[in-house]
Amino acid sequence: MRFPPPRWLLLAPAALLALAPGALASAFGGPVELSAPAGGFNLLVVGTDSRAGVTAAEKERFRLGGQGCDCSDVMMLVHVSARHDRVSVVSLPRDSLAELPGPHTVLRTGDVHDSHPAKINAAHAEGGAQLTVETVEAATGIEVHRFLKVDFRRFMDTVDRIDGGVPICTAKPLKDPSTGLDLAVGTRRVGGGEGLQYVRSRKADGEMDFGRIRKQHRFIANALDRIRSDRILRDPRKLAALTATLRGTESAERGISPAELLRLAARLKRTDLSRFEFATVPVRGYNPVVEGAGSTVGWDAEGAAEVFARIRADRPLPPAEAVAPSAISVARYAPARGSSLICP
Repeated sequence: MRFPPPRWLLLAPAALLALAPGALASAFGGPVELSAPAGGFNLLVVGTDSRAGVTAAEKERFRLGGQGCDCSDVMMLVHVSARHDRVSVVSLPRDSLAELPGPHTVLRTGDVHDSHPAKINAAHAEGGAQLTVETVEAATGIEVHRFLKVDFRRFMDTVDRIDGGVPICTAKPLKDPSTGLDLAVGTRRVGGGEGLQYVRSRKADGEMDFGRIRKQHRFIANALDRIRSDRILRDPRKLAALTATLRGTESAERGISPAELLRLAARLKRTDLSRFEFATVPVRGYNPVVEGAGSTVGWDAEGAAEVFARIRADRPLPPAEAVAPSAISVARYAPARGSSLICP
Protein backbone atom coordinates (compact mmCIF):
# COMPACT_ATOMS: atom_id res chain seq x y z
CA MET A 1 0.00 0.00 0.00
CA ARG A 2 1.45 3.33 -1.05
CA PHE A 3 0.06 6.74 -0.35
CA PRO A 4 -0.03 9.21 -3.28
CA PRO A 5 3.05 11.45 -3.49
CA PRO A 6 2.86 14.96 -2.09
CA ARG A 7 2.10 17.75 -4.53
CA TRP A 8 5.68 19.02 -4.63
CA LEU A 9 6.70 15.75 -6.34
CA LEU A 10 4.90 16.95 -9.45
CA LEU A 11 7.66 19.51 -9.88
CA ALA A 12 10.23 18.69 -12.53
CA PRO A 13 12.69 16.40 -10.74
CA ALA A 14 15.76 18.35 -11.82
CA ALA A 15 14.24 21.50 -10.38
CA LEU A 16 13.62 20.16 -6.88
CA LEU A 17 16.96 21.08 -5.39
CA ALA A 18 17.48 24.06 -7.68
CA LEU A 19 14.66 26.05 -6.09
CA ALA A 20 15.50 29.10 -4.04
CA PRO A 21 15.72 28.24 -0.33
CA GLY A 22 12.49 30.07 0.51
CA ALA A 23 10.50 28.36 -2.22
CA LEU A 24 12.00 24.99 -1.40
CA ALA A 25 11.20 25.38 2.29
CA SER A 26 7.61 26.19 1.34
CA ALA A 27 7.36 23.19 -0.98
CA PHE A 28 8.88 20.75 1.49
CA GLY A 29 7.41 22.22 4.64
CA GLY A 30 10.58 22.55 6.69
CA PRO A 31 14.25 23.59 6.82
CA VAL A 32 16.28 23.11 3.66
CA GLU A 33 19.93 23.76 4.42
CA LEU A 34 21.09 20.82 6.51
CA SER A 35 23.69 21.86 9.05
CA ALA A 36 27.25 20.59 8.65
CA PRO A 37 28.89 20.90 12.09
CA ALA A 38 32.68 20.85 12.24
CA GLY A 39 32.55 17.73 14.42
CA GLY A 40 30.08 15.87 12.22
CA PHE A 41 26.30 15.59 12.05
CA ASN A 42 24.25 13.52 14.52
CA LEU A 43 20.80 12.14 13.71
CA LEU A 44 18.73 10.24 16.28
CA VAL A 45 16.49 7.65 14.60
CA VAL A 46 13.75 5.99 16.63
CA GLY A 47 11.29 3.30 15.64
CA THR A 48 8.04 3.31 17.61
CA ASP A 49 5.44 0.59 18.03
CA SER A 50 2.59 2.81 16.82
CA ARG A 51 0.09 0.91 14.63
CA ALA A 52 -1.59 4.09 13.36
CA GLY A 53 -2.68 3.59 9.75
CA VAL A 54 -2.07 -0.17 9.77
CA THR A 55 -5.09 -2.07 8.38
CA ALA A 56 -6.82 -4.96 10.11
CA ALA A 57 -5.69 -7.28 7.30
CA GLU A 58 -2.06 -6.21 7.74
CA LYS A 59 -2.27 -6.71 11.50
CA GLU A 60 -3.47 -10.24 10.97
CA ARG A 61 -1.07 -11.15 8.15
CA PHE A 62 2.08 -9.71 9.74
CA ARG A 63 1.21 -10.36 13.40
CA LEU A 64 0.95 -6.66 14.26
CA GLY A 65 -1.80 -6.98 16.82
CA GLY A 66 -1.52 -5.74 20.36
CA GLN A 67 -1.62 -2.28 21.84
CA GLY A 68 1.28 0.04 21.13
CA CYS A 69 2.67 2.20 23.93
CA ASP A 70 4.30 4.69 21.54
CA CYS A 71 7.63 3.55 23.01
CA SER A 72 10.84 3.95 21.02
CA ASP A 73 11.69 0.26 20.75
CA VAL A 74 14.38 1.05 18.17
CA MET A 75 16.89 3.78 18.92
CA MET A 76 19.92 4.46 16.75
CA LEU A 77 22.40 7.30 17.02
CA VAL A 78 23.70 8.00 13.51
CA HIS A 79 26.90 10.02 13.15
CA VAL A 80 27.91 11.38 9.74
CA SER A 81 31.52 12.52 9.65
CA ALA A 82 32.30 16.14 8.84
CA ARG A 83 33.82 15.03 5.52
CA HIS A 84 30.78 12.83 4.75
CA ASP A 85 33.10 9.88 4.19
CA ARG A 86 32.06 7.76 7.17
CA VAL A 87 28.78 6.88 8.92
CA SER A 88 28.68 5.35 12.41
CA VAL A 89 25.41 3.78 13.59
CA VAL A 90 25.20 2.95 17.31
CA SER A 91 22.08 1.23 18.64
CA LEU A 92 20.88 1.84 22.19
CA PRO A 93 18.99 -1.23 23.55
CA ARG A 94 15.42 -0.39 24.45
CA ASP A 95 15.80 -1.75 28.01
CA SER A 96 18.85 0.41 28.79
CA LEU A 97 18.62 2.12 32.17
CA ALA A 98 18.49 5.88 31.71
CA GLU A 99 17.69 9.00 33.69
CA LEU A 100 14.79 10.91 32.17
CA PRO A 101 15.63 14.61 32.65
CA GLY A 102 13.24 16.77 34.57
CA PRO A 103 11.11 18.57 35.08
CA HIS A 104 9.15 17.39 32.03
CA THR A 105 5.48 17.18 31.12
CA VAL A 106 3.91 13.77 30.53
CA LEU A 107 2.11 14.08 27.20
CA ARG A 108 -0.79 11.76 27.99
CA THR A 109 -1.72 13.23 31.37
CA GLY A 110 -0.24 16.72 31.53
CA ASP A 111 1.46 15.84 34.83
CA VAL A 112 4.90 17.29 35.52
CA HIS A 113 7.57 14.78 36.54
CA ASP A 114 10.97 15.38 38.02
CA SER A 115 14.02 13.52 36.75
CA HIS A 116 13.67 9.78 37.35
CA PRO A 117 15.18 6.45 36.26
CA ALA A 118 13.41 4.48 33.54
CA LYS A 119 14.03 2.28 30.55
CA ILE A 120 15.31 4.48 27.76
CA ASN A 121 12.43 3.52 25.45
CA ALA A 122 9.95 5.06 27.93
CA ALA A 123 11.20 8.56 27.13
CA HIS A 124 9.17 8.84 23.92
CA ALA A 125 5.96 7.53 25.45
CA GLU A 126 6.34 9.92 28.36
CA GLY A 127 7.59 13.09 26.73
CA GLY A 128 7.73 12.61 22.97
CA ALA A 129 10.60 13.65 20.73
CA GLN A 130 11.84 16.41 23.02
CA LEU A 131 12.30 14.19 26.07
CA THR A 132 13.78 11.41 23.91
CA VAL A 133 16.42 13.74 22.51
CA GLU A 134 17.22 15.19 25.93
CA THR A 135 17.50 11.70 27.45
CA VAL A 136 19.90 10.49 24.76
CA GLU A 137 22.00 13.64 24.98
CA ALA A 138 22.27 13.25 28.76
CA ALA A 139 23.17 9.54 28.49
CA THR A 140 25.75 9.92 25.72
CA GLY A 141 27.11 13.45 26.04
CA ILE A 142 26.48 13.87 22.29
CA GLU A 143 24.51 16.73 20.78
CA VAL A 144 21.61 15.51 18.65
CA HIS A 145 21.16 17.81 15.65
CA ARG A 146 18.10 16.16 14.11
CA PHE A 147 15.45 13.57 15.03
CA LEU A 148 13.63 11.05 12.80
CA LYS A 149 10.75 8.87 13.98
CA VAL A 150 9.54 5.86 11.99
CA ASP A 151 6.41 3.93 12.98
CA PHE A 152 5.08 0.63 11.57
CA ARG A 153 3.13 2.28 8.73
CA ARG A 154 6.01 4.48 7.62
CA PHE A 155 8.50 1.61 7.74
CA MET A 156 6.35 -0.65 5.55
CA ASP A 157 5.56 2.05 3.01
CA THR A 158 9.22 3.11 2.74
CA VAL A 159 10.40 -0.47 2.13
CA ASP A 160 7.65 -0.93 -0.45
CA ARG A 161 9.10 1.99 -2.44
CA ILE A 162 12.27 -0.03 -3.05
CA ASP A 163 11.63 -1.91 -6.30
CA GLY A 164 12.03 -5.64 -5.90
CA GLY A 165 12.16 -5.47 -2.11
CA VAL A 166 15.04 -5.77 0.36
CA PRO A 167 17.17 -8.96 0.64
CA ILE A 168 17.24 -10.76 3.97
CA CYS A 169 19.39 -13.83 4.54
CA THR A 170 20.14 -16.39 7.21
CA ALA A 171 22.58 -19.25 7.65
CA LYS A 172 20.13 -21.14 9.87
CA PRO A 173 16.32 -21.37 9.93
CA LEU A 174 14.63 -18.55 11.85
CA LYS A 175 11.17 -18.94 13.27
CA ASP A 176 9.50 -16.54 15.69
CA PRO A 177 5.93 -17.31 16.83
CA SER A 178 5.43 -13.75 18.09
CA THR A 179 6.11 -11.94 14.81
CA GLY A 180 5.30 -14.81 12.45
CA LEU A 181 8.82 -14.77 11.03
CA ASP A 182 9.55 -18.08 9.27
CA LEU A 183 12.78 -18.04 7.25
CA ALA A 184 14.52 -20.97 5.61
CA VAL A 185 18.27 -20.95 5.07
CA GLY A 186 19.30 -18.67 2.23
CA THR A 187 18.36 -15.29 0.81
CA ARG A 188 15.01 -13.83 -0.22
CA ARG A 189 13.66 -10.39 -0.93
CA VAL A 190 10.84 -8.98 1.16
CA GLY A 191 8.45 -6.07 1.10
CA GLY A 192 7.50 -3.82 3.96
CA GLY A 193 5.30 -6.20 5.94
CA GLU A 194 7.72 -9.12 5.95
CA GLY A 195 10.61 -6.71 6.50
CA LEU A 196 8.84 -5.47 9.63
CA GLN A 197 8.45 -9.04 10.88
CA TYR A 198 12.20 -9.53 10.44
CA VAL A 199 13.38 -6.37 12.22
CA ARG A 200 10.91 -6.94 15.09
CA SER A 201 11.92 -10.55 15.72
CA ARG A 202 13.67 -11.23 19.03
CA LYS A 203 12.80 -14.89 19.68
CA ALA A 204 14.08 -16.57 16.52
CA ASP A 205 17.76 -16.94 17.40
CA GLY A 206 17.94 -16.84 21.19
CA GLU A 207 19.76 -13.51 21.18
CA MET A 208 16.84 -11.42 22.45
CA ASP A 209 16.97 -7.68 21.79
CA PHE A 210 20.67 -7.87 20.86
CA GLY A 211 19.95 -10.28 18.03
CA ARG A 212 17.08 -8.10 16.90
CA ILE A 213 19.41 -5.09 16.75
CA ARG A 214 21.83 -7.04 14.57
CA LYS A 215 18.95 -7.96 12.24
CA GLN A 216 18.05 -4.28 12.03
CA HIS A 217 21.63 -3.38 11.10
CA ARG A 218 21.68 -6.06 8.40
CA PHE A 219 18.34 -4.91 7.04
CA ILE A 220 19.44 -1.27 6.87
CA ALA A 221 22.67 -2.19 5.08
CA ASN A 222 20.81 -4.28 2.50
CA ALA A 223 18.15 -1.60 2.03
CA LEU A 224 20.87 0.97 1.35
CA ASP A 225 22.54 -1.42 -1.07
CA ARG A 226 19.26 -1.89 -2.96
CA ILE A 227 18.61 1.85 -3.03
CA ARG A 228 22.03 2.34 -4.61
CA SER A 229 21.79 -0.54 -7.07
CA ASP A 230 18.30 0.60 -8.10
CA ARG A 231 19.84 4.04 -8.77
CA ILE A 232 17.25 5.73 -6.55
CA LEU A 233 19.96 8.12 -5.32
CA ARG A 234 20.39 9.33 -8.90
CA ASP A 235 16.67 9.64 -9.65
CA PRO A 236 15.36 12.85 -8.01
CA ARG A 237 11.72 11.83 -8.30
CA LYS A 238 12.18 8.39 -6.74
CA LEU A 239 14.49 9.78 -4.07
CA ALA A 240 12.06 12.55 -3.17
CA ALA A 241 9.20 10.05 -2.89
CA LEU A 242 11.31 7.76 -0.71
CA THR A 243 12.41 10.50 1.68
CA ALA A 244 8.89 11.95 1.91
CA THR A 245 7.47 8.55 2.81
CA LEU A 246 10.18 7.90 5.39
CA ARG A 247 9.83 11.33 6.97
CA GLY A 248 6.05 11.60 6.93
CA THR A 249 4.29 14.81 7.92
CA GLU A 250 4.43 14.67 11.71
CA SER A 251 6.19 17.56 13.43
CA ALA A 252 8.80 16.85 16.09
CA GLU A 253 11.36 18.62 18.23
CA ARG A 254 14.42 19.02 15.97
CA GLY A 255 12.66 16.85 13.39
CA ILE A 256 14.53 16.45 10.13
CA SER A 257 12.61 17.77 7.13
CA PRO A 258 12.15 15.95 3.79
CA ALA A 259 14.39 18.54 2.15
CA GLU A 260 17.09 17.95 4.75
CA LEU A 261 16.85 14.21 4.13
CA LEU A 262 17.42 14.89 0.45
CA ARG A 263 20.49 16.97 1.30
CA LEU A 264 21.79 14.19 3.52
CA ALA A 265 21.28 11.61 0.77
CA ALA A 266 23.14 13.86 -1.67
CA ARG A 267 26.08 14.13 0.73
CA LEU A 268 26.31 10.38 1.17
CA LYS A 269 25.59 9.10 -2.34
CA ARG A 270 29.29 8.45 -2.96
CA THR A 271 30.02 7.02 0.50
CA ASP A 272 30.66 3.31 0.04
CA LEU A 273 28.96 0.85 2.40
CA SER A 274 32.41 -0.22 3.57
CA ARG A 275 32.56 3.23 5.17
CA PHE A 276 29.41 2.53 7.24
CA GLU A 277 29.96 0.93 10.66
CA PHE A 278 27.21 -0.61 12.82
CA ALA A 279 27.43 -1.45 16.51
CA THR A 280 25.45 -1.71 19.75
CA VAL A 281 26.60 0.40 22.68
CA PRO A 282 28.84 -1.72 24.95
CA VAL A 283 26.77 -3.44 27.62
CA ARG A 284 28.03 -4.61 31.02
CA GLY A 285 25.10 -6.80 32.04
CA TYR A 286 21.72 -6.60 33.74
CA ASN A 287 21.16 -4.10 36.54
CA PRO A 288 19.55 -4.95 39.88
CA VAL A 289 15.83 -4.24 39.65
CA VAL A 290 15.20 -0.50 39.85
CA GLU A 291 11.93 0.70 41.37
CA GLY A 292 9.79 2.25 38.67
CA ALA A 293 11.97 0.85 35.88
CA GLY A 294 12.01 -2.89 36.47
CA SER A 295 14.66 -5.12 34.91
CA THR A 296 17.10 -3.07 32.84
CA VAL A 297 20.31 -3.37 30.85
CA GLY A 298 23.40 -1.57 32.16
CA TRP A 299 25.97 -0.11 29.79
CA ASP A 300 29.67 -0.76 30.23
CA ALA A 301 30.72 2.64 31.57
CA GLU A 302 34.26 2.66 30.16
CA GLY A 303 33.35 1.07 26.84
CA ALA A 304 30.34 3.33 26.24
CA ALA A 305 32.37 6.39 27.21
CA GLU A 306 35.02 5.45 24.63
CA VAL A 307 32.42 4.92 21.90
CA PHE A 308 30.80 8.30 22.53
CA ALA A 309 34.17 10.04 22.87
CA ARG A 310 35.13 8.71 19.43
CA ILE A 311 31.88 10.07 17.97
CA ARG A 312 32.40 13.47 19.57
CA ALA A 313 35.93 13.52 18.14
CA ASP A 314 34.57 12.53 14.69
CA ARG A 315 36.63 9.34 14.69
CA PRO A 316 35.76 5.72 13.81
CA LEU A 317 34.28 3.52 16.53
CA PRO A 318 36.75 1.63 18.74
CA PRO A 319 37.44 -1.98 17.65
CA ALA A 320 35.89 -4.89 19.52
CA GLU A 321 39.13 -5.79 21.30
CA ALA A 322 39.30 -2.32 22.86
CA VAL A 323 36.12 -2.95 24.88
CA ALA A 324 35.73 -5.43 27.75
CA PRO A 325 33.41 -8.40 27.05
CA SER A 326 29.85 -8.20 28.34
CA ALA A 327 28.54 -10.45 31.09
CA ILE A 328 25.69 -11.18 28.63
CA SER A 329 27.14 -13.48 25.99
CA VAL A 330 24.84 -12.29 23.18
CA ALA A 331 25.53 -8.62 23.95
CA ARG A 332 28.96 -8.60 22.35
CA TYR A 333 30.31 -5.28 21.16
CA ALA A 334 31.54 -5.91 17.61
CA PRO A 335 31.38 -3.06 15.08
CA ALA A 336 30.51 -4.37 11.60
CA ARG A 337 31.20 -2.76 8.23
CA GLY A 338 28.06 -2.22 6.20
CA SER A 339 29.62 -4.08 3.28
CA SER A 340 30.04 -7.19 5.47
CA LEU A 341 26.29 -7.31 6.13
CA ILE A 342 25.17 -7.53 2.48
CA CYS A 343 23.29 -10.73 1.64
CA PRO A 344 24.83 -13.00 -1.02
